[in-house]
Amino acid sequence: MTTPAPAARPAPAGPAPGTYDVAAFRARFPALVEGAAHFDGPGGSQVPGDVARAVADAMTAATANAGTVTRAELRARDVVLGARAALGDLLGVDPRGVVVGRSMTQLTFDLARTLAAGWGLGDEVVVSRLDHDANIRPWVLAAEAAGVSVRWADFEPSTGELDVDAVAAVVGPRTRVVAVTAASNLIGTRPDVPAIARVAHEVGALLVVDGVHSTAHVPTDVPALGADVYLCSPYKLMGPHVGVMAAAPAFLETLHPAKLLPSTDAVPERFELGTLPYELLAGCTAAVEVLAGLGDEAADGPLTTRRERVLAGMAAVEAHEDRLRARLETAVTDLGGITSWSRARRRTPTVLLRVDGVPDEVVTRRLAERGVNAPRGSFYALEASRHLGLGDGGAVRVGLAPYTDDDDVTRLLEGLAALRSTGG
Repeated sequence: MTTPAPAARPAPAGPAPGTYDVAAFRARFPALVEGAAHFDGPGGSQVPGDVARAVADAMTAATANAGTVTRAELRARDVVLGARAALGDLLGVDPRGVVVGRSMTQLTFDLARTLAAGWGLGDEVVVSRLDHDANIRPWVLAAEAAGVSVRWADFEPSTGELDVDAVAAVVGPRTRVVAVTAASNLIGTRPDVPAIARVAHEVGALLVVDGVHSTAHVPTDVPALGADVYLCSPYKLMGPHVGVMAAAPAFLETLHPAKLLPSTDAVPERFELGTLPYELLAGCTAAVEVLAGLGDEAADGPLTTRRERVLAGMAAVEAHEDRLRARLETAVTDLGGITSWSRARRRTPTVLLRVDGVPDEVVTRRLAERGVNAPRGSFYALEASRHLGLGDGGAVRVGLAPYTDDDDVTRLLEGLAALRSTGG
């Protein structure tokens, strides 16, 4: 079925202080020309033309493995160093501790196997049922291989909250790793990570934080979170498909992952298997610059560093998305006949819902016919979906992004209202 063209949009007013011009920002995304209202950002956001051009420019320039002799080698080296610096500014970490990999999942598996080499009989790892499976299964499998125990921290299904006490109840003197999300990709819950960090560190355990969903929606300060290792995915925040792991360089020096004999033992390179995707790293830098540009627009005065610009940009994104989320959730409540599982006090603009009496696949299909993309599933948060009583199938997920606007939300609400009136 052909996706209908979007309705004409009224001329927007200028942005208020602390915000950005959403209409002008949307114009930077070639994919939005197709006319769909994208609520599928938690699975991967749309990409600005700036990022695509940075990738293309890196691929069409003379290329070589990073080095210090030829112009091509130097260009590749500068791309790598530039990406580490940009990602360091995004997360508030030392660029020398920024590791790039194929995906967050791959990096977590590698980290779990590396740490498990030092575990022994009686040791334990703690995982949370709120998490994406990428921050659960690598630890479960590594624990099984090492013969150590896995303990589970449960969230409260009725509220979506992962209470600090629920984590503390399963942490003990032999806990080696506590793995927890900074934000649930299924229902948006943002646990109190600093408090969980204190619980983990009191017993000498490492805190490994999945920041994939959180980094796309709120300003990130890894040291303030207390994370020993923080992982995220730039393709969730308007960048290319790579994964990022950040930790203190001194901590990374203590880890010895499996690697090829001739490959460097330097940190962070010892964790990066094979040649890096230079073009995608160039795209990462461009994505961070896009966020920094939003900070320039939202700030009351000039900002000195890129880190300050990024924080201002992400604060503006958070405010914009929270306003739209509040509008959406109020309207959904007013419609009636729709169940939502996104109820935590602190949460990202992510709403898991079900239209009563209408199968999720029908909801998704009917919305798609209106040019509204809102997928259904458990989205790899399998344990969370089961714990909510949704089995492996999950429900319909609505995720807002920095380019979502009021017209998008209106189209979604009109689609939901139609489903309520017709029953599918």
